[in-house]
Amino acid sequence: MLIIEDLVKCYRSGTRANDGISLRVEAGEVVGLLGHNGAGKTTLINQVAGLAVPTSGTIRVDGCDPVAEPARVRRMVSVMPQAHAPLTGVSPRQAIKVMARIRGLGKRAAAERTAELLDALDLGEWADTSGERLSGGVRRLTAFGMAATEPGRVAMLDEPTNDVDPVRRRLLWQQIRELANRGSAVLLVTHNVIEAERSVDRIVVMGSGKVLAEGTAAQLRSRAAGELRLELTEAAPGSVPGLPPHLVPAGPLLRSSRRLVVPLDSDAATAALAWAQELRAAGDIDEFGLVPVGLEDVYMHLVDSADGAVGEKGGQGEPLAA
Repeated sequence: MLIIEDLVKCYRSGTRANDGISLRVEAGEVVGLLGHNGAGKTTLINQVAGLAVPTSGTIRVDGCDPVAEPARVRRMVSVMPQAHAPLTGVSPRQAIKVMARIRGLGKRAAAERTAELLDALDLGEWADTSGERLSGGVRRLTAFGMAATEPGRVAMLDEPTNDVDPVRRRLLWQQIRELANRGSAVLLVTHNVIEAERSVDRIVVMGSGKVLAEGTAAQLRSRAAGELRLELTEAAPGSVPGLPPHLVPAGPLLRSSRRLVVPLDSDAATAALAWAQELRAAGDIDEFGLVPVGLEDVYMHLVDSADGAVGEKGGQGEPLAA
């Protein structure tokens, strides 16, 4: 449904916002774009929507070119922007219904779809409240409703869960999945690695304008060194100088301030726990935890490596010799 090949976007300043990006999103699929600020995610969405012209490369939305046929493609895609929708003087019901009409629904169908979304997102309490009196979370849900009312072939959602409370965030994810179930290809930008890990079909990690990795959460996790992470909080910086000889790490140790992270294979779990308990009994650490490797570990490694600054972001720390 959405095919992007070798996409490059350069600005007059010389910034290369997208640098040879290729990806596909099929109908019925939810694909998450992960990447730090400035990775090129929003620029990518703007080009698919025909709001920015690529420097080179191709985009096809169900076979149509946003550059050659921008008006046609805009009818085929819907966008939930990162910024809050301008709702001053407009209620959620009015905003969603008007967008449904603009997107081509008849008067009755627009009213029915609006009521369906208000109910699905639990917005009934604020359905007829003027926009300037709404919280950030309700405004965000309203913006999603505007994009979802008649999403077309491709729905692009830029950080849709920002400001949304945990209960309605779950409802929002259900509606995102419903868009895919109705046949749309969904491209979703998020910084929330944990949500992406359990809620999207495939993940595309971006950094410095490039695609760094792509796959399911399980496929990306398989790139990590080891299957477990021993996380230690030192009593003082450097109070744990290194590992005992019998405990072999699966990769470089990472230290940040008082935090020490040791990647391990599963067969080292017993020895790791025994060592951590000895350290706590001796007062060398305050606490410890043994956890499975997560997508966040892989994501941080990919992004930090792409920036040439391993360990400077997200508290990962610098690699140490074991």
